[in-house]
Amino acid sequence: MSKNIAVVIQEDPRSTHRPVEALRIALGLVAGSHNTTVILIGEAVRLLMDDTDDIVDLDILEKYLPSIEQLGVPFILPKVVDLSLLSGEFCVRCESEDAVAAVIQSMDCTLVF
Repeated sequence: MSKNIAVVIQEDPRSTHRPVEALRIALGLVAGSHNTTVILIGEAVRLLMDDTDDIVDLDILEKYLPSIEQLGVPFILPKVVDLSLLSGEFCVRCESEDAVAAVIQSMDCTLVF
């Protein structure tokens, strides 16, 4: 039975490998037929931006982003993000903090990185 899962990424991908690893995990959950939503908070939004040169494990990120984009993995970003800075054609919606909290509360399971 598929579950509704949120993968919340809040760490800075310029200082740790965990955000890229979290995206890899989210991709695996989607491939396993779970309804997975990725929520990017703070500097984690950099994972989807054009300027990724200083991201830890950039080579791994570049390997998985095309699959994430092709599968239409849904992302939720804070309303303050300038969407013109994002690379690719990701499935992105911007929400207020309250709306993000409501999404997280509605999930069967939440993984936080």
